[in-house]
Amino acid sequence: MDSLPINRNSALELLEKHNLAGQDLIHCLESEAVMRELAKHLGEDEDYWAMLGLVHDIDWGITKDNVSTHLTKAPKILGDASFDEKFIQIVLSHGYGFDELPHLKNEIRKEKIEHALAASETITGLIHAYALMRGNRINDMDAKGLKKKFKDKTFAAKVDRNIIQECEKLGLSLEEFFEVAIEGIKKIKEEVGLI
Repeated sequence: MDSLPINRNSALELLEKHNLAGQDLIHCLESEAVMRELAKHLGEDEDYWAMLGLVHDIDWGITKDNVSTHLTKAPKILGDASFDEKFIQIVLSHGYGFDELPHLKNEIRKEKIEHALAASETITGLIHAYALMRGNRINDMDAKGLKKKFKDKTFAAKVDRNIIQECEKLGLSLEEFFEVAIEGIKKIKEEVGLI
């Protein structure tokens, strides 16, 4: 089990300090929830995985106006909060392969936990968009319905389906991953404005 230098409340304060709010904060809360549920499902360290989901976009509030700088400020912010190199590298890994992030474009995810973070933070966009389409309802959302939306490339078109499919590198089928992710977000539905 990996120890964390700060607790959840301190992590939320850190996000707030770096201007993460509104929809961006909701994305981080949903990523945290999916990672926690995924860790539970896979028998991994729930708090560690959840923290990765919560702070993965720690510098987005201060870099989103210049996307190419996203994840360039994160190492210092997280380092100053006493997160270790391993944790910081996993956070950076969710930006691997993006043309918009020149400093990470040529990197490739290799570790199970890296695939978990990338797939988890990406699927939140699909689930949230589907819930909004259903009148904010997530309670009766199921994997079958979500899979239809996954296959419809025009729905939530910016959500990268290939990254979501990295769940298969964790030994999970898409359906299993959808079930886990939906379950995770259901547990925080009020917090993220879903019912």
